[in-house]
Amino acid sequence: MNKVYPSAAAALEGVVRDGQLMAVGGFGLCGIPEALIDALQASGAKDLTVISNNAGVDGFGLGKLLATRQIKKMISSYVGENKEFERQYLSGELELEFTPQGTLAEKLRAGGAGIPAFFTKTGVGTVVAEGKEVREFDGETYVMERALVPEVSLVKAYMADKSGNLRFRRTARNFNPNVAMAGRLTIVEVEKIVETGAMDPDDVHLPGIFVHRIVLNATPEKRIEQRTTRKA
Repeated sequence: MNKVYPSAAAALEGVVRDGQLMAVGGFGLCGIPEALIDALQASGAKDLTVISNNAGVDGFGLGKLLATRQIKKMISSYVGENKEFERQYLSGELELEFTPQGTLAEKLRAGGAGIPAFFTKTGVGTVVAEGKEVREFDGETYVMERALVPEVSLVKAYMADKSGNLRFRRTARNFNPNVAMAGRLTIVEVEKIVETGAMDPDDVHLPGIFVHRIVLNATPEKRIEQRTTRKA
């Protein structure tokens, strides 16, 4: 089966709509499906709830969707690199569900594995546990976390074959495999597409059963995060 679409806009056509729960891969500026995010911005879909480790930066990645006010709520673990995010959150314009980073990864993995919920010690006794079921096992307290199953997942990988088997590259793998597994419909942006069967099975990091649509972006921007310090 050929899952390749001619453009990011074509891959999103008939898929995205207002009010969706979406998941987006990436960590910081690494492994961001930037072409798919641009196409999502152009689609005009609004009132989105977006699951992502972070919210990009001002003017790049999910920061673009924040600027156009298309995101209603973020489910994230770190949002400290985006001033517009900070402004919207502190002014009450944006909802935020803080989730510990490991818990966020497991919520996505569990969603992809068909596990509806799990217990973890992370967050016990903090605001993270508020309103959630708490249970004791072997004398230790755990909080129950529900899995995440987004309607649409946007993913970045290095290579795909036409059946959707994926290979990620170094740290750009990050949240992307879990995001791909969790989505009811997963769209993947890649730098290289090969024929089905051209990839060594041992080089496949995620099987194509989790992938529904593929888009080629051969020249991604690949930004590098910079730390600016004051002159001595």
